[in-house]
Amino acid sequence: MSSKQASFLDSVHRNFDKAADLMDHPSGLISQIKACNSIYEMNFPVKIGNKYEVIKAFRVQHSQHRLPTKGGIRFSSYVNKDEVQALAALMTFKCAIVDVPFGGAKGGVAISPRAYNAEALEKITRRYTMELIRKNFIGPSVDVPAPDYGTGSREMAWIVDTYTTFKNGSEIDAVGCVTGKPVHLNGIQGRTEATGRGVYYGLREVLLDEPEMKRIGLEPGMEGKTIVVQGLGNVGSYAGSICQNEGGAIIVGVSEIEGTIVNPKGIDMDKLIKYRKAKKTIIGFPGSKKIATREDWVKIDCDVLIPAALESQIHKGNAKSIKAKVIAEAANGPVTADAEKILLKKGVVIIPDMYINAGGVTVSYFEWLKNLSHMRFGRMDKRFNQNAYGNLVDLIERNTGKAVTKRDKSIIVRGADEIDLVRSGLEETMITAFHQIRDIYRRRKKVEDYRTAAFISAIDKVASDYTTMGVFP
Repeated sequence: MSSKQASFLDSVHRNFDKAADLMDHPSGLISQIKACNSIYEMNFPVKIGNKYEVIKAFRVQHSQHRLPTKGGIRFSSYVNKDEVQALAALMTFKCAIVDVPFGGAKGGVAISPRAYNAEALEKITRRYTMELIRKNFIGPSVDVPAPDYGTGSREMAWIVDTYTTFKNGSEIDAVGCVTGKPVHLNGIQGRTEATGRGVYYGLREVLLDEPEMKRIGLEPGMEGKTIVVQGLGNVGSYAGSICQNEGGAIIVGVSEIEGTIVNPKGIDMDKLIKYRKAKKTIIGFPGSKKIATREDWVKIDCDVLIPAALESQIHKGNAKSIKAKVIAEAANGPVTADAEKILLKKGVVIIPDMYINAGGVTVSYFEWLKNLSHMRFGRMDKRFNQNAYGNLVDLIERNTGKAVTKRDKSIIVRGADEIDLVRSGLEETMITAFHQIRDIYRRRKKVEDYRTAAFISAIDKVASDYTTMGVFP
């Protein structure tokens, strides 16, 4: 397994080098941007039941060109230093691409969450937090973790409670030490769906690009596009359901650890999610058919493939079997560098992870801003806007002599709640970032894919920060 993890870091470095070779920044500056600044590798004891276990964990701060650094914490038995370094590097570039003012970081605890009950997981999470506090690897102005694979709002609540308890009221912005918290504990509405919704916005923009769709033989737009989703976790669930419900896409295949199901006529994602929650499996979902081998999800005939599980799921061993014309990397590093070469030769459009799954860190940024301002979004202007829109409708009715229906008026005069502002901000962020990437992709003749264009966009922004700080002339 270690070689697989190492290839992920190697893929990140190879993709970085590919973009850097097309740029004219000084070699020293490029080396600094590529280098991982700080690595904290730790081992700590936790009493589980009647015995002590020594837990291995990591926190990596890839770049401090902007502070705080930002990145999720994953709980997985496959966690190792190379993987966490790779993920931290991607976070640096991801934040730069979507203009979120953070440096990149990542954390990992080498455990399988399924092997522990809630009490044990809480002990591990709190002890890990204490280790970060001792080394100054956490804080609203230093390093701000978030959920990742194997963690969620529950773990973030434990972290913020541990941190605020340790600070004993001495830090006014203490709740901003972590994002992805429950909404009632200083979290933000829309954070749980953020990465999946960001995938929808980003994929929608690519599918609306007429020249690109013409090149690969698809009609512009998401309506009617067939999609296969690999991974029914938080990201895959929301990405699939939003693409279906708001974009009009048809989900024809879903793959999870227990197997892969298909239905050319479409799988109702909302019903499938409820079915799996009740049955603990997607197998047997009404109207679907299980395919013989779980790994054959890559062979399903579709327009769009959304890998939303772990890294290195699409490799040189299965890349040739892919029938999809677009791959949206909802997971981090699902396509290896070797597989990407094969896919690009086939003309497949690969929407890179550090752009398409940036919705999570974008809304985490909004949550962090909310925590620093100590005020819910929409509180100041919702009623003002509602009254202003209402007065405008009344004016139109008086001048035209025509009445607006009660239902239409309720829609027109409605002021924006926090969830509306969060979704609006996320949509704007994903659209703007894609246009920046697309401009580089089209303007530079030697740039042959969106990933290279995204790296160039990120490297330029990070380089500008270092230059402005005077670190490099």
